[in-house]
Amino acid sequence: MPYRFNDFTLDPERRELRRGGALVAVEPQVFDLLEFLIGARDRVVSRDEVLAAVWQGRIVSEATLSSRVNAARSAIGDNGEEQRLIRTLPRKGLRFVGEVREDTAPDRPVAESPRPSEGPSIAVLPFTNMSGDPEQDYFADGIAEDITTALARCSRLTVIARNSAFTYKGKAVDIRQVGRELGVFYVLEGSVRRGGNRLRITGQLIDAVSGAHLWADRFDGAADDVFELQDRITESVVGAIEPTLHVAEADRRRSAPPETLDAYDLLLRAYSLRYEFTPESMAAAIDCLDQALALDGAYAPALAASAYCYAMRHVQGWLVPDDAYRERAVAQAWRAVELAPSDAQVLWMAAFAIWNMADEIEPARELFERSLAINPNSAMALTLGGWIEAMRGNQATGRAMIERAQRLNPRDPRGWFAAAALAICAVLDGNFADAVTWADKALAQNRRFAVALRVLIVALVKTGDTERATQTARELLKVDPEFSIATFLSRIPFPVEAMSRTYVETLKAAGVPD
Repeated sequence: MPYRFNDFTLDPERRELRRGGALVAVEPQVFDLLEFLIGARDRVVSRDEVLAAVWQGRIVSEATLSSRVNAARSAIGDNGEEQRLIRTLPRKGLRFVGEVREDTAPDRPVAESPRPSEGPSIAVLPFTNMSGDPEQDYFADGIAEDITTALARCSRLTVIARNSAFTYKGKAVDIRQVGRELGVFYVLEGSVRRGGNRLRITGQLIDAVSGAHLWADRFDGAADDVFELQDRITESVVGAIEPTLHVAEADRRRSAPPETLDAYDLLLRAYSLRYEFTPESMAAAIDCLDQALALDGAYAPALAASAYCYAMRHVQGWLVPDDAYRERAVAQAWRAVELAPSDAQVLWMAAFAIWNMADEIEPARELFERSLAINPNSAMALTLGGWIEAMRGNQATGRAMIERAQRLNPRDPRGWFAAAALAICAVLDGNFADAVTWADKALAQNRRFAVALRVLIVALVKTGDTERATQTARELLKVDPEFSIATFLSRIPFPVEAMSRTYVETLKAAGVPD
């Protein structure tokens, strides 16, 4: 029967929330959360009870739970400050405290079949032991379990718990059926084969809706050090899968009709636009994020993504320099950190914005460290964190972080970030020939990346190829028409003074305006 409170009606049978006669758009999990809290309004419900009822026991982050609670409050005209309807009791849980009217109050069982998550969701199936030796089952099971645990650290990724996924062990399954039964969009499966003293592990990521293969790889190693190999496989698989999932999910959501988009859809659409990396696409990404924040002003991932996009436009010279957008981006970054202190992706996006827009390197370094403590296999956090270390003059530390990011995700479609950062490390080492090589690799992937164009000019001048440096400077001015040495120094933080002088001298030699 429908629940009525204030001027709202929540109808579980129709799965509708109305205010007066108007339908209120809510995400599926937000509706489930409201229904559960209202049905259990006579008591305080714990976090574990919420996860069992709404996520069917799946592993989700605190940031995900917090964002759904915020969205539920927003849908019914409540907020985290007033808590008139949904109250948080610290260290205890949640309770719906509004006055509810209903015709009857039957006990509502939890749905037996999970509803598909509205965000990226994955099940890691038990890996198949193809060695013919039953004693190797422990290793195959351990690989799948470690990957499940590591994936659970990835921001806003719903991961099916091991016990649920392992019910498929030893069974021939249709991946699309697994997706329906577990309520996931993606499935990871793999196999382990032992021959003599050698081990081979394969893995493949599959779209559980279409059955399409999104990613596959294999890993070989000696059986003598099983646990080292197990760790290496786990970090490599997770490092490659996280960005693959984000791209696939963004592309899937981008085709949705605009009128059906909620805050999460808009966030994913912004991600997809951001990957195009043009002045127009970045502006469109920020527009999507503004729309998401209009729906939920406390949506930390959108706040962090907006700050990151502003910072990237700033780095590229795609914004007219002024204090207003800097202040906005920095404020958004710190607000995102405040709202989602345990979301690894929020932390590294905020760190990048704070570093570039506020010229505050130490707070940004701390945020990168916190992000990597939560998810040590994030290739982007490692790349950008390594970049900031290099710019501080710690190029050895920075290079090690960036090289690890490349090992984790050797096919990264945004690999131009890492290549350009390694070019900067080479310039700091005085190895300008290597800097040319790395900058060229970055530009082969993204010809519009101003960071790579600038460091290439430096390296070319230093290697005596002034003619090509001048040509590259003209190319830079097409990407950033207002670029000058003075505006560059005012935009980009240079904690190492010698690096600043190097850029000034070489840019000037290549004909860049003062």
